[in-house]
Amino acid sequence: MKRVLTKGLLACAVVAGLAGCATTYPPAPATAESADYNYQIGPGDNVNIVVWRNPELSMTVPVRPDGKITTPLVEDLPASGRDASTLAREIEQALGKYIRDPVVTVIVTTFVGPYAQQVRVVGEAAKPQTLAFRQKMSLLDVMIAVNGLTDYADGNRATLLRTSEGNKQYTIRLKDLVKRGDVSANVEMKPGDVIIIPQSWF
Repeated sequence: MKRVLTKGLLACAVVAGLAGCATTYPPAPATAESADYNYQIGPGDNVNIVVWRNPELSMTVPVRPDGKITTPLVEDLPASGRDASTLAREIEQALGKYIRDPVVTVIVTTFVGPYAQQVRVVGEAAKPQTLAFRQKMSLLDVMIAVNGLTDYADGNRATLLRTSEGNKQYTIRLKDLVKRGDVSANVEMKPGDVIIIPQSWF
């Protein structure tokens, strides 16, 4: 009996020690102040390329995993990391070798975005996944997309890793937000954010 009690006390001490050693981070800021967001094309996006008065050169093409596109007369043109206007000007420059004064419009029709700007959710989410960042995306939007928390999640011990700030980490209160409807726990996301949801000890 004495041995059982000793083991039980030791287990409690270990858990308490781990809890005591847990790193605490500042709460995540409610707003994500940044310059005007401009969507950048990424692998997996589809882009509709319209060349004025040249329908045979106009088409919708996918951005390959290597971040490049191929169109008639233009091979292996880098597209990832560019906005639609920048890509259109670069296609015009490439086509200028073959046709006079080309006018190109690029319309993004499927949105995935560059890998570095995607929002990732790992750990005890019901459906951990990578999400395309959207302007004004909130923590609540992300949690809806991943179907909330598992029964084993320690939501109020979750952290937000912000790659755009040199991997700075913040505390976020997912349990309060998702389970209790506390909107004060909602925060704005930034491109490249990673949400880490740990498992509860109990």
